[in-house]
Amino acid sequence: MRVLMVCLGNICRSPMAEGVLRHIAEKRGLLLVVDSAGTADYHVGESPDQRAVRCLKHKGIDITGLRGRQFEQQDFDRFDLIFVMDRSNQRNVLKLAATDEHTSKVRLWLHHATEHPLDEVLDPYYGELDGFDRVYEMIVAASEGFLDSIEASSR
Repeated sequence: MRVLMVCLGNICRSPMAEGVLRHIAEKRGLLLVVDSAGTADYHVGESPDQRAVRCLKHKGIDITGLRGRQFEQQDFDRFDLIFVMDRSNQRNVLKLAATDEHTSKVRLWLHHATEHPLDEVLDPYYGELDGFDRVYEMIVAASEGFLDSIEASSR
């Protein structure tokens, strides 16, 4: 399965989601290709935000090798599922969908965190380090829920 995580600039939430999902999937022994992108071109080629890097480093996850890239229409064909961090990014991705199949691949990531009170991953960019910790917790909950659903459907 090939999964794409999408946020606005591809330096905070989506690279964190990419790193966390990949890490948890590997720990569970699941084969999953995970990538990330942003709907805007603000940070193409840049490393993830240092606060995101620091947050995940404390959890044993290294995302220093990731680089920002912009979502493109071809991603609909490259990936089985496209998870967006919030409704704004969902709208931006869906504007590029050319078919019903493309549209059906786009989902809010936090919907997999069934016990979480929010349905959008908050953008920590303009806040402090503790915002990245909250985002980490949201992403872990969604990652666990998503991987649980994959494992349940393969039984």
